[in-house]
Amino acid sequence: MKLANPLYYPVSVFAGAIVLVVGVRFLQLPNLVVWSGSVAVATLGAAIRKGQEPESLGLDDPALEQELASIRTQAATLSQRANDLRTEASHLLTDANQVELLSVVQYACDRAEELPNNIEQMARRMKGTDSLLSLTELQRQLRNANAQAQTSTGVAKEQWEKLVSTLEWNISLSQEGKDARQAQVVSLSTLIVQSAGVLQQLQNKLRTADLSDRAQTDEVRSLSDTFNSVQENLNLLVLEQTQ
Repeated sequence: MKLANPLYYPVSVFAGAIVLVVGVRFLQLPNLVVWSGSVAVATLGAAIRKGQEPESLGLDDPALEQELASIRTQAATLSQRANDLRTEASHLLTDANQVELLSVVQYACDRAEELPNNIEQMARRMKGTDSLLSLTELQRQLRNANAQAQTSTGVAKEQWEKLVSTLEWNISLSQEGKDARQAQVVSLSTLIVQSAGVLQQLQNKLRTADLSDRAQTDEVRSLSDTFNSVQENLNLLVLEQTQ
């Protein structure tokens, strides 16, 4: 347990004050005992609160660190929901002719469950002033996204084209000499929210679809493919920065 300054944690100070008042006015304990107990309670409370806080990334931009902390929470929530969906799908897709569809859904869940670790790596990569996204890195990402957009169709093509627009925006910021990490974080947050929406649609469809109907199972497969496309976009933004 790490020690922390109680003054940074008002609730801990308040708890210590209560111990002080009760000890002096009601229990009439010796001052030394009461003061020691009050300080101990405040210090212990502050240490507990500090331990509950997410580990600081030590970035040079407090606002960026706060946004990254929010993304880490979003990614963890998405991962847990994907794990829940995996369990639910394994209970719903039990027929022999549904094995292939189950594998499609499970693959989508696998990608989502990788996200927290990937974002953690990227967040640590952002430390220090030398971690600003370089124009070369951004242009490589853009080439990859353009290549995927040209060879994809349907929803997948739309997702890649959206990523192309985001990367072009990031490149513009980089050329202006601004910290493109901010744009990168906004892009990630947007894609995670989008992933959560598609995952919810997929779960709803699994629960309500007639899984003996080929057309409805195709809808489940299509939603899984859409979810995978969004995850591809996320991985492109995240993993390129960990290399």
